[in-house]
Amino acid sequence: MGKYFGTDGFRGEANVVLTVEHAFKVGRFLGWYYSQEHKARIVIGKDTRRSSYMFEDALSAGLTASGADVYLLHVTTTPSISYVTRTEDFDCGIMISASHNIFYDNGIKLINSQGRKMDAEVEAKVEAYIDGEFGEIPYATRDRVGRTVDYSAGRNRYIGHLISMATRSFKDKRVGLDCSNGSASTIAKSVFDALGAKTYVINSEPDGTNINKDCGSTHIEHLQRYVVENRLDAGFAYDGDADRCLAVDENGKLVDGDLILYVCGKYLKEQGRLNGDTIVTTIMSNLGLYKACDKVGLKYEKTAVGDKYVSENMIENNYSLGGEQSGHIIFSKYATTGDGILTSLLLMEVMLEKKQSLAKLTEEVTIYPQLLKNVRVADKKAARENPAVLEVVAKVTEELGDNGRILVRESGTEPVIRVMVEAETNELCAKYVKQVVDIICAEGLIVLE
Repeated sequence: MGKYFGTDGFRGEANVVLTVEHAFKVGRFLGWYYSQEHKARIVIGKDTRRSSYMFEDALSAGLTASGADVYLLHVTTTPSISYVTRTEDFDCGIMISASHNIFYDNGIKLINSQGRKMDAEVEAKVEAYIDGEFGEIPYATRDRVGRTVDYSAGRNRYIGHLISMATRSFKDKRVGLDCSNGSASTIAKSVFDALGAKTYVINSEPDGTNINKDCGSTHIEHLQRYVVENRLDAGFAYDGDADRCLAVDENGKLVDGDLILYVCGKYLKEQGRLNGDTIVTTIMSNLGLYKACDKVGLKYEKTAVGDKYVSENMIENNYSLGGEQSGHIIFSKYATTGDGILTSLLLMEVMLEKKQSLAKLTEEVTIYPQLLKNVRVADKKAARENPAVLEVVAKVTEELGDNGRILVRESGTEPVIRVMVEAETNELCAKYVKQVVDIICAEGLIVLE
């Protein structure tokens, strides 16, 4: 990871960690960088945070001042920016979003011309420019100054792309959508309506400060109740920029990314459409997923946490399906990044083609209890490598043996250490997580809020 850009962009509290000056400089550099041999074309999208409009203006100013033309998709999803960038000959794409974070955070995600996360070398150059280590960049003048273009048509093309993915009508299916008061609010319902579903929507009235607030994929319990109360066939919850999807079956049970990978992976394998009969997971995936995969001959890879690493593994090995427990799912035939709405459409395909409910499709997987605790610390690396912390982690690992596991890792997007334990009971999970967190506290590594 770089100084500013983590595993998922440049992210932090708006005008505290990520300032409007940062955004302007990002625009200045990228506008110049991509205009060396031709007039650059760069597409921008944003989520519904209040500060997203400010950052959109700052990025546009920087880009056009360096000579690039800017195409604005306005409020849209991260995967739509990826799709438009790679299919409509843009030099790069920029998404303004802090994904699942609270509204006063924001982020800048850079996407290359292939629709994938920006190359680390380019991000490093942007960082050098921000810190004044790159040198001066000339301003464009006269007819070389860039322009901004309203490009909402690009978002409409993406909607058409999603609709074209469906293999069957959703007629008579009762589907619930939790749009997290975020980017999915502009897209998801219209897609499901066009496919014939009876669509029930919650949390689709963004006001700039309610994105992810007690809703969406980070608060799935609301959709769980809603599905049961309205007797729906399934429910899908997205995060702020809709690159994640978590599902809810007809009984209100959570279908997380691990279960989505199993259901879709098994189906694609049966169809002969799963390259290498392999799914790509991260080290956070549940033991229960692997045990279920072993029973049906479904192979798997494990990567570091982050859809960036999942994507890299998929590209290197030409795999067709991978993702994270959190709901970042990549279907490489259709997209180059996680796409929450696409994921929900392809889950619907499995339900319809196999004529089975989500509950039936997931019943073969027994998920181990898992507990994750985020601990805010002053120095992530120092906390993770602290001798006392390492000692207690080794002790817990030994006690769990083959019937569980512990992971202690640094967040790629926040100043926190994540402590995760998987065990045979919830009580054991709580016991071992507490042991590790207590040591982190005793060592004086936490930041009091």
